[in-house]
Amino acid sequence: MSTIIAGHFQTQDEASAAASALAQAGFTQERLSTFYLSQAGQHDMTPIGGDNLHSPGAKETPVGVVQGQLTGGAVGAALGAATAPVTGPAGPIVGGLVGAHVGSLFSFSKMKEAGEGEEGGRAPIEQRKAGMLVAVAFDDAGDESRAVDVLRRLGAVQIERARGNIVDGDWADFDPSIPPEIVH
Repeated sequence: MSTIIAGHFQTQDEASAAASALAQAGFTQERLSTFYLSQAGQHDMTPIGGDNLHSPGAKETPVGVVQGQLTGGAVGAALGAATAPVTGPAGPIVGGLVGAHVGSLFSFSKMKEAGEGEEGGRAPIEQRKAGMLVAVAFDDAGDESRAVDVLRRLGAVQIERARGNIVDGDWADFDPSIPPEIVH
């Protein structure tokens, strides 16, 4: 595995200019990779698309919905029973059904907002920015500052460091779901 420095650019023209500048700086074409990176969640890494089979923020949703239904159903049935002299035998049944529905809807208010961290969990990770990615692999530690300087000079929006393999212009082991190590 080699060290890889990658710069994020907004346009294909900027990425092409960066790849040319890295080649002119002495990095070989075979160890350069340029590709478009989709935004987080749209990397098509699962059979049904997306990055995860299950939404990370929705793991407690089924339990919350059932709790809301049971609580709302019980309250609704009690209210329906209290009004049974007016509503008849259908009062507790209708009250229970309406209460269960309202209770399940209330449980959605307990769901976390987008980007909100889990209780007791770690802070949200830095996400890679969507756009063009220009990466260069090298084995000599002295090449890192040279690569970062070229990418910074050409206006990379974000620069990251990784370990991996670029073979014939393809970052063979790139995983967009791994949090980036931001250099600049």
